[in-house]
Amino acid sequence: MSHNRPELNEEVIKAQYAADLQSGVGRSNRHESAEKHVSGEARFIDDKPELPGLLHLCPRLSEYAHARILHIDVQPCYAVPGVVSVLTWQDVPGINDVGPLEPGDPLLAHDKVEYLGQIVIAVAAESPEAARLGAAAAVIEYEVLEPLLDVEQALAQGSFVQEPHIHQRGDVEAALARAPHRVSGAFHIGGQEHFYLETQTAMVIPGEDQQLQVFSSTQNPTEVQKLVAEVMGISLNQVTIDMRRMGGGFGGKETQAAGVACLCAIVARQTGRAAKMRLSRRDDMRVTGKRHPFFVRYEAGVEEDGRLCGIKIDLAGNCGYSLDLSGSIVDRAMFHADNAY
Repeated sequence: MSHNRPELNEEVIKAQYAADLQSGVGRSNRHESAEKHVSGEARFIDDKPELPGLLHLCPRLSEYAHARILHIDVQPCYAVPGVVSVLTWQDVPGINDVGPLEPGDPLLAHDKVEYLGQIVIAVAAESPEAARLGAAAAVIEYEVLEPLLDVEQALAQGSFVQEPHIHQRGDVEAALARAPHRVSGAFHIGGQEHFYLETQTAMVIPGEDQQLQVFSSTQNPTEVQKLVAEVMGISLNQVTIDMRRMGGGFGGKETQAAGVACLCAIVARQTGRAAKMRLSRRDDMRVTGKRHPFFVRYEAGVEEDGRLCGIKIDLAGNCGYSLDLSGSIVDRAMFHADNAY
């Protein structure tokens, strides 16, 4: 039976190798924007020419990790030259929440703040400096509450953003019981800031029939579209997302990009003017979530020859005050826990 295969000789091997070189496999491909990046021609949102009447937004952040908001006085903001609008939770036309999977992430804090750096108000002004000064002028009164800052303390108090669950294979207790040697311990894994070069940035241009054109630095344009529509109380087809490029993301712009886009959308609707928000590096690092710190406890049973016969691992992710995407993050840590890397 013949399969009409060519005889495998040196000429055939060379021909196949030459064909592989043309396929892209094993060859470095140039990034489509590489030349623009190194020459400075690549345009990001903050590089776009400013439209006439463009408003700039700046947030005012919580000064406490846990506190009850007693009073917000925004009148001093309007005394700052150039301030046009001040947003509080009462100005949100739709849903005051940007939680990607479940509610729990207020766009603007309402009756309490639950982390240091939570956005309480946002000020729109004729210039970035006026917006910054306007945000600083607001008077916010708090009743400071006891914060929960330590993951071990949270475990002891049963404070979870999602119910714990178990991934198991076999009878680990029986394996540990029969192991001739057992070892146990606990350790902490530090968190990490994503530190993208371009901070969270968005610009929104209002259109006819309540339509909004949203320029967003995001890894998930569809989610930004969904959350902007929900916050504004409009349909998805009234929101168009434009995402040409990001100045880095690394997971930090999967869900975190929606907030600034939503705030710009509210101002654009209120004023009929284009609105832009670019967080300062300081504000970006305080507002956004991080790669999770973990607290890990383990117990392992070992055979005489050094082979593992059973291991029990408790992974506690420090997820902050809300769920966001933490369920998936902790799940992946659990699924990969038996790996060598």
